[in-house]
Amino acid sequence: MSTSTSTSTKRKPRTPQRAGAGWASWRAVALVVGALVMLFPLYWMVITAFSGQGALTSGPLRFFPADPTLDGFRRAFALLPFSSFFLNSTAIALVAMALSVTLNLLAGYVLAKYRFRGQQVVFVMIVSTLMIPVQVVMVPQFQLVAGLGWINSYWAVIVPRAAEAFGIFLCRQFMLGIPDEVLEAARLDGAGHLRIFWSIVLPMSRPLIAVLVILTFMYRWNEFAWPLIVLNDQQLFTVPIGLAFLQGEYGTDYPALMGMALLSTLPVLVVFAIFQRQFVEGVARSGLR
Repeated sequence: MSTSTSTSTKRKPRTPQRAGAGWASWRAVALVVGALVMLFPLYWMVITAFSGQGALTSGPLRFFPADPTLDGFRRAFALLPFSSFFLNSTAIALVAMALSVTLNLLAGYVLAKYRFRGQQVVFVMIVSTLMIPVQVVMVPQFQLVAGLGWINSYWAVIVPRAAEAFGIFLCRQFMLGIPDEVLEAARLDGAGHLRIFWSIVLPMSRPLIAVLVILTFMYRWNEFAWPLIVLNDQQLFTVPIGLAFLQGEYGTDYPALMGMALLSTLPVLVVFAIFQRQFVEGVARSGLR
């Protein structure tokens, strides 16, 4: 009797299903904790933006603003023409994004599907430029832009980085996965390279285009050093330059700074929300890890 009772009360062995469920629950907990850690700076930026000017330096630390206010936003727009800054950033980011995506797609298609002598050499030379620091090429870029008379203009910011080596590499890797049989069938029907590119390659490259749009827009929107070098007129400044001017030498208005930083994240979030579904597929198919 006692033997059967002790046997029945023995712990049941863990099955693979139970072990998998336990691992999945721990993984979910880890993902939630990681998401909270990554979202906390954004949350703190929101709290700071809606706090009073002295709320962060006086009194105990609060995770919610005691008296939410929009004074930080008002002071920022009163100190600097942020409306012009946002318009400048939007114009530069959209034009640069359209130009860069077009050039990268064309270059990637040529390197992936058009055979010519020295093709691999050209590709290796393009990829090797990724190892050159951006700061090294700023001086010759400035001399070139100055020689063209583009200083203090939108073109000085847009054109020098119109074709990106990383974007070309991404396009080439993605388009290598497009079956050559489809393109050969189009050639047999009399289609040329431009027709094939427009009617076949582009529709099949929608995930890639989503990746390029998000990455290019984000980079152009947040670019700081190069616009600061080639733009002298305050009316042409971009949002990142305006944020730098909100940081004083002896003190910083953190609610105003965080308020404008919060507004500056909204366009990037909107672009990502529009293209997020194709973004994941494009990253997976292009070999980006």
